[in-house]
Amino acid sequence: MKRPVKVVLVALCAVGLSISAIATAQERSKHVLSDVVTGVIKRPTITVQAAPNAAAVTRALPFISSGRLKTAEIALRFGQHDAGADVFGDARGPSAPASMAAETANTIGCSNRTSNGNVRVNQDCTYTGQAEEKIVYNPANPNNLIAGQNDHRVGYNQCAIDWSTDDGVHWGDLLPPFRHRLNDPASELATPGDPNNHTIVGGPGTFHTYDAGSDPAPAFDSRGRGFFTCIAFDVFSNANLIYATQSPVEAQGSFFYDISPAGRFFIVDEENDPRASLDKPFIVADTFTQSPNRDNVYATWTVFNFTCGPQSNGYCSGAIFGSVSTDHGLTWSTPEEISGSSSTLCFFGDVFDPTRSPSACDFDQGSDPAPQPNGNLVVIFSNGNTAANNPNSQQLGVICHPSGSSPAGTAKLNCGSPVKVGDDILVGEPVCDLGSCIPGAYIRTNDFPRIAVNPTNGHLFAAWQDYRNGEYDIQLAASVDGGKTWSASVQVNPDSGTDHYFAADAVAPSHHDRVGVSYYRTERVPNENVPGIIFVPGMPGVQQSNSDYVLAGGRGLSAPFNFTVVSPEFPAPDGVQTGFNGDYSGLVINKEDEAHPLWSDTRNVNPFPLNGSTHDEDIFTMSVELPGR
Repeated sequence: MKRPVKVVLVALCAVGLSISAIATAQERSKHVLSDVVTGVIKRPTITVQAAPNAAAVTRALPFISSGRLKTAEIALRFGQHDAGADVFGDARGPSAPASMAAETANTIGCSNRTSNGNVRVNQDCTYTGQAEEKIVYNPANPNNLIAGQNDHRVGYNQCAIDWSTDDGVHWGDLLPPFRHRLNDPASELATPGDPNNHTIVGGPGTFHTYDAGSDPAPAFDSRGRGFFTCIAFDVFSNANLIYATQSPVEAQGSFFYDISPAGRFFIVDEENDPRASLDKPFIVADTFTQSPNRDNVYATWTVFNFTCGPQSNGYCSGAIFGSVSTDHGLTWSTPEEISGSSSTLCFFGDVFDPTRSPSACDFDQGSDPAPQPNGNLVVIFSNGNTAANNPNSQQLGVICHPSGSSPAGTAKLNCGSPVKVGDDILVGEPVCDLGSCIPGAYIRTNDFPRIAVNPTNGHLFAAWQDYRNGEYDIQLAASVDGGKTWSASVQVNPDSGTDHYFAADAVAPSHHDRVGVSYYRTERVPNENVPGIIFVPGMPGVQQSNSDYVLAGGRGLSAPFNFTVVSPEFPAPDGVQTGFNGDYSGLVINKEDEAHPLWSDTRNVNPFPLNGSTHDEDIFTMSVELPGR
């Protein structure tokens, strides 16, 4: 039964387009990404009133992430490829600048890319951007680290993989082996040999290779197998693919299986239909040796449907899906919608698609999974299905009880109804022509939550940014009962006067809940809290403010945390990277209080600006003691 709401108004997101100009959403949204970048599809909003005389509230709903949109934007602005050739080849050759004549101890190539005590993780010499990073450690060998980042060295954005076997002192890197994979969702339907569907909607295959990749995420299982997931996609078709490939124990992340000759192996979800536009996959493995699901591998992601009516510009929903592999990533279970429904937490689930439940929690993005010692899986995500009198979003979580076998086709996640992790305060957030943004750096931003689990006691910590204090600050909530209930959130950052964003969290392997949270800080700009302003470059401070990256640490929720600045100050992204520094950053604590934050910054000047930018985005890390004992 639908709950009574006095007034519900659906905002028209395509001003000036008549209904007659749009034959059907299925016909119109042939190429979701290019339609979004060109403004044919705009970010969906809903306008609601709790009562006839109450003020109307309009809020933007979760939408396609910036990594995919930036790739499409570059393709439309500059043709099929942005400048991505290896400028130097061997950076020590005679054509390289004198400052690159020697290597440092911390990196293999391009010696002038490491400075201020940090280690440069990406090893290419192309002066093309790397951003959006995540890092994990091998529980069977804590000196073995795997990281991932978005990477433009071959033109279109791809996902790149980095590995270290000496606790982050030296790194190698590679591009993942998928680029000759042909889109063919029909080949992913269930077969006698593999009774799982590795597709939700399907669609006819393009039988072309994929243009680009985004949203990198690594993982390790308890025995040292590495895993890496990424979304591969086309810019001018709806072809998209989530794969999750394996690095054998002996390879330590330096080699991953090629998904193309492997047939159906390592494929999580493949589509070519606007009803299934995939985004933001994250991956994790159960590393608890006592767990009944030890070494299960889990992937969660967002599925957007763009086939509803003209009043929503085609947008129907964006639900969280999940899948499990019980055979080390070879076969994956049929994708399940796991974001669920709740009559007390979620509203307007049917406002665009009347076939869905009004209580569906289906305006989602940014899921992050974490296993528990008892074999459960907890998944948190950002949700926009709040009540009519609430102009903000919320962070939700579900507890899943994985069972069955993926090779046998019986594996299920069995997730329950969502619970509230915390409030996500959006009111007052600054807006650029990019959408929600950090004006000083002029980059897109988001409030996606990040989850960390204490590997000793299973306690969970969720971190996210929001605008409750009139600036972006980092919030932290905890659960000590396996995700059933969550504490009120506390503010991590002790300082004010800057915007704090893109938090990553981790917990040290001990009983004491030593929690680390790393995040960016950017100088604020004049009038940042004045309603109605759309910030664009050229306005005071916009794309002119400096940023840095910090690591904060404490015990449990005893916030605010002390912090250490781990990067130099760096300028805003420019050139082809304008508006983009990824959607997340990384942090891992692999030995007692030894932390490895992972971030991208623009400290290095590009001496060859014809290559697309004045400052190069690179990935950096360091080994640093967690502050705040």
